[in-house]
Amino acid sequence: MDLSILKESTIVHLMFAITFFTSGVIMNFFQCLLYFGLRPLSKYFYRKIGYYLCYAYFSQLVCMAEWWSGSDFVLYAEKEDFEKYFGREHVLLLMNHRFEIDWLTGWVFCERVGVLGNCKAYAKKAIQFIPTLGWGLKFAESIFLERNWEKDKQIIGNQIAELGNYPDSIWLLLNAEGTRFTKRKLEASQKFSQEKGLPVLKYHLTPRTKGFTASVPHMRGKFPAIYDVQLHFNEDNPVKPTITNLLLGKRVEGHMIIRRIPLEEVPDGDEAAAEWLYKLYERKDRLAESFIKTGDFFAISGVPRLDRMQVPRRRYSLINTIFWMAVILVPMLYYLVKLFLSGSTIYLFTGVGILLLFYVLMQKTIGMSEISKSSSYGADDTKSK
Repeated sequence: MDLSILKESTIVHLMFAITFFTSGVIMNFFQCLLYFGLRPLSKYFYRKIGYYLCYAYFSQLVCMAEWWSGSDFVLYAEKEDFEKYFGREHVLLLMNHRFEIDWLTGWVFCERVGVLGNCKAYAKKAIQFIPTLGWGLKFAESIFLERNWEKDKQIIGNQIAELGNYPDSIWLLLNAEGTRFTKRKLEASQKFSQEKGLPVLKYHLTPRTKGFTASVPHMRGKFPAIYDVQLHFNEDNPVKPTITNLLLGKRVEGHMIIRRIPLEEVPDGDEAAAEWLYKLYERKDRLAESFIKTGDFFAISGVPRLDRMQVPRRRYSLINTIFWMAVILVPMLYYLVKLFLSGSTIYLFTGVGILLLFYVLMQKTIGMSEISKSSSYGADDTKSK
């Protein structure tokens, strides 16, 4: 059988969806029990167990990227930093937000250095209400913001104080641009920067500094470093880096720089920290321009070349996904076949309804990451960043 036909099969995609969302409900159930039953008694053990619950769920998406589509990334980093620090410390990640699967590519890397179960992020409040994935992130203590600065400032301080006490390394993602890159948003961002006398970027939106400057004081003494992450895909490749293409089994390859910056290099004070962030994004813009024009981050960026690292994939995400498919699909498919063969119209419509529900959930989840459906936040407002 042609494997490409299998990978493009809607039936196979539905099997993924059934496994993913059903396992998510199971994970949320246990997270809820532990949150109200164990967390008040021991945050330490709640977080230890929570790591494995999150890994069991998140790694299914990593498996889709790594093993189903065969996608990979090329990593550039300081060899000494990679061997000494990666996966062994609390860090804040500052990542460009240009691609539909940038977050998932980050998860793939996190899986390979052993921190996937402790991936956290700053996210808008509405995401926490999304069934399974949003609920899971909420129980995992990600930082959900309300777009109300007075409330958000307090939320950031409280949450970082909690995250700093985690027993194992956490990686906290901040997309300082505030929303995913589009040409329309870039034009609005450039206009804003010109009006405010800020650096005008070509390949990034002007970073919003408030979340960053509010976070840094609470991180001191608990988060030793910031990781500056720059991710790009070859834009001439006909296979675009989208969730849909990964689900269809189409391979993409990312190119990723991760640079470790000790937190003490970020100056004290909101204005000084904001200026530091603007300069960081000017550097990121030079790297982006070099990659887009030459296919090489370092050719014309003026940035010293970093080591090209090999980070081998692990089999855990594949084993985990196969386990969940066996546990969930065998009884679920048996139940659905019984419904369809029962001869009852009611049972038939029940079976169709179940499949339709999973199909809708799958499409809605894909839609969350599509660039065409990304937030308009940042495109139209010109409030202070």
